[in-house]
Amino acid sequence: MKKITIYCGSNTGNNPAYKEGAIALAAEMTLRKMDLVYGAGKVGLMGVMADHMLSVGRKVYGFIPQKLVDVEVAHRGCTELTVVETMRDRKWLMAETGDGFIAMPGGIGTLEELFEIMTLNQLAYIQKPLALYNVEGYYDKLIEFLNFSAKEGFLRQAQMDLLIISDDPAEILDKMAAYEPKFIPKWGK
Repeated sequence: MKKITIYCGSNTGNNPAYKEGAIALAAEMTLRKMDLVYGAGKVGLMGVMADHMLSVGRKVYGFIPQKLVDVEVAHRGCTELTVVETMRDRKWLMAETGDGFIAMPGGIGTLEELFEIMTLNQLAYIQKPLALYNVEGYYDKLIEFLNFSAKEGFLRQAQMDLLIISDDPAEILDKMAAYEPKFIPKWGK
């Protein structure tokens, strides 16, 4: 695994632990000589991740729609900055480019990206590891809901079992490195 796609907030959130978590993840990725793939923002946790990775000489691949470039949120320091037409184009290029995915604390965009990757894995469009970086229990309620969805028969428990969940960047990256793709049919029992 060389390139990790990170989904995270365009804000830093109210808890300083989220920013500290971003720095800890960037530091662990740096130790492992990994590069960053992300949504090319200079703001929020996105900017924190990119700035740290760039400051230590790692490559940063940013993908951003022209509309966000126009409102001046693009990180111009990216090693490679790819400007696309739509959010859909951005998300697909990020999915193709990364060797695995980590969802950090973030808002509705981060959740959309998380669920899209879960769906793409479920339908075998891609077969790459996906992790929730559960800083300060940020995703506890979502994990509870996903487990409930599995219990109620709308999500396969085997699919839930493929989702890596941790508050420790080293553990996340270790589990991602050990990930073995497994196609789990969506239909039927």
